[in-house]
Amino acid sequence: MRAEQPGHQHEWLDGAAGPVVRPYTLTGGRVRPAVGGFDLVAYVLAAAGVDPYGQPGLQPEHRRLVEYARQPVAVVDLAADLDLALGVVQVLLGDLLARGLVTVHEPPAAAGLPDDDVLKAVVSGLRAL
Repeated sequence: MRAEQPGHQHEWLDGAAGPVVRPYTLTGGRVRPAVGGFDLVAYVLAAAGVDPYGQPGLQPEHRRLVEYARQPVAVVDLAADLDLALGVVQVLLGDLLARGLVTVHEPPAAAGLPDDDVLKAVVSGLRAL
């Protein structure tokens, strides 16, 4: 039986007091993900057929991340939806990525900045208007 579903408050939340557990407690004091870094607009997707409740050693926040990532979702949206600090979400996603429970799809890199001559021509054209 699943104890948590998306949309439920996490078990360490008190409506009057707010979060009772400090963010660094959720990450074991870690401030960087164990595996790579994550762009804010990178999309996260849970691995097919993964049941986060059957995985030993996962915290409730890990499970909630997997549940929310059943559909592709941006890292920044996960932080907002779960009401967790972005750094905490990045560290927890690193844990899930290391276990193969999620995949992260980075946005394509910019093709490069325009040549200086092109920018100068645009500025000259704008001044001419």
